[in-house]
Amino acid sequence: MGTGNEHSVPQSGETRAEASVARRTKWIDILIAIAVLGSVWGFAEVVLGGAIKAAGFPQRAAVMTGLGMGIMAVALGAFKRPLMLLGIAALAILCKELVVPILHVSILCKANSCLAVAIDGVALAGVAGIAGRRLARGYAIQVVAAASAALLARSAFYFGGMKLAPCAHLLSFDKAGGYASFMGYNALGWVVSSALFFPLGYWLGMRLREPVLAMGLRKPGLYYTTSAASVALCWAASALAISAGF
Repeated sequence: MGTGNEHSVPQSGETRAEASVARRTKWIDILIAIAVLGSVWGFAEVVLGGAIKAAGFPQRAAVMTGLGMGIMAVALGAFKRPLMLLGIAALAILCKELVVPILHVSILCKANSCLAVAIDGVALAGVAGIAGRRLARGYAIQVVAAASAALLARSAFYFGGMKLAPCAHLLSFDKAGGYASFMGYNALGWVVSSALFFPLGYWLGMRLREPVLAMGLRKPGLYYTTSAASVALCWAASALAISAGF
């Protein structure tokens, strides 16, 4: 994480726009992005994930994996800092764990779904760290990176989830050859969903960084108020959804 206000000469391959953003980005912008995107991801997990589960859609994990990749990609497109993804995933997990104070359930109630979010964040941060600025080269490398992170994360989830608090779906693969069956059943959905959401999120992040940071410089009151309101709205809506049974 940089503190911003850098005035160094742009490195080879760095665009003038990227250099401008690097000079204007401050630590508070990083924290705000983590808070907003983590809250949005948590809201999506609670509300959209709950709605998909209620509808009985069989590829819920694939949709939520791709959506999480897309939300994290916004941060990568805007700031190019993979470590941000760990904070974004942590905020999403805390939002999901609102079930504990609201419904008075055990923290293990959402253990496996929180584990999935955590592993997704770690896997994509690692892959993005290895890929570096190559992610900006276009759709192909973004799809490969997102698909690799999704497959790596869900592979780890199979073994971690079996140890933590396996759900009925996961337990259905607890047999000889279960890992191969689990990957074969789910892999295509993860790859397709990630291929759709990650490039879109990365593109959105690249398009938003200039106007958002410009707002922070020119209209700081609006910038901070809008950011705080977005976070508060996501958490309030998530709390209401959990209270309603999502």
